[in-house]
Amino acid sequence: MNILVINSGSSSIKYQLFKMPVSQPVCSGLVERIGIEGSFIKHSVFSGGEKLTIEKEAFISSHAEALNQVLDLLINGEQAVITSIEDIAAVGHRVVHGGENFSSAALITDEVKQQIKNLFSLAPLHNPVNYICIEVAEQTFPSAKQIAVFDTAFHQSIPEVAYRYAIPEQYYTAEGIRVYGFHGTSHKYVSERAIEWLGDKHSKIISIHLGNGCSITAIKDGKSIDTSMGFGPLSGLMMGTRSGDIDPSVVFHLMENAGYKPDQLSNLLNKQSGLLGVGGSSDMRDINKMASEGNDAAKLALRLYAYRIKKFIGAYAATLNGIDAIVFTAGVGENDREMRAAVSKELSFLGINIDLGKNNNYKGTILDISMAEGPVRILVIPTNEEYEIASQCFNLLSPKID
Repeated sequence: MNILVINSGSSSIKYQLFKMPVSQPVCSGLVERIGIEGSFIKHSVFSGGEKLTIEKEAFISSHAEALNQVLDLLINGEQAVITSIEDIAAVGHRVVHGGENFSSAALITDEVKQQIKNLFSLAPLHNPVNYICIEVAEQTFPSAKQIAVFDTAFHQSIPEVAYRYAIPEQYYTAEGIRVYGFHGTSHKYVSERAIEWLGDKHSKIISIHLGNGCSITAIKDGKSIDTSMGFGPLSGLMMGTRSGDIDPSVVFHLMENAGYKPDQLSNLLNKQSGLLGVGGSSDMRDINKMASEGNDAAKLALRLYAYRIKKFIGAYAATLNGIDAIVFTAGVGENDREMRAAVSKELSFLGINIDLGKNNNYKGTILDISMAEGPVRILVIPTNEEYEIASQCFNLLSPKID
């Protein structure tokens, strides 16, 4: 079954085509700077163990034009991977916010689209663009099933004691103010791989997703029971440009004493803080380089980043009443051995003991980097959100296919 996965941003589309249930994509690509000068497409086809890449630079005015160009690359030319538009059985859409309406992937209907629209106010930067791409894909791939996979869905198992805020109930019932959690597709994927690796579905796992956005999730018996991101993706861990947790009194202080407006505060906490605000760059590689050259601000940024993660590990160890494994994933989690070591340091009282030799030799596959005698496994697991989306689409449709 050919399933095309679409991950849309305000001016970009990432995509992968899978011939399910095979996990290796047939092709993948990125369309950047949609509606902006300097638009380009980078399209890669995987065949016979080789990766063949095509790059095109030309102005792309809209998401509709972008998807039409993607379709052209899929069907035409020497690197075509399908013969006609009808070869695409389903299009899986990453949708950031599903609110309380969705705990699993959903076949897109008019009702589902309306529910996605109703959540625009909860994810103003993401859901509107996700909605646009759904409508565009319905026109571009008219014979394919359109399926939404929600970032928030995995966290719908969180109990009320964890998702409710200590504010009057009316703000929950009338405004939907509660913990929703994000990065659910990633946390679901890596936790399932960890459960397979451990060989025990009755396990207690802490999944740590460290990219430009960062979140940490407590997972018991395969279900999310608490997570660091909340009503929106700002809370919890320190991130590339987001502050993570901050005393709300700071916001009131800046409003009352410095004249800050809501848009200024949003810009400060979402785009000017985190690694960028403390260390001078939102890219962990830059921070590491500056720290190695003696930059004190970069060194502080690294200490703050690791410290926040350790605090949550301690909290979630209490929430889970023990830990079987912690999992590092995403860009920083998979590629930054120094950060993995910094986070794992001085947690021996929890049974977390890292083997620095194993940690230094990570090669991009699932690896246990803990000491052999340690009771808690420290795993590095590459995330694969696109395959997880395709897998959820495949599982939704398979019972309906003859």
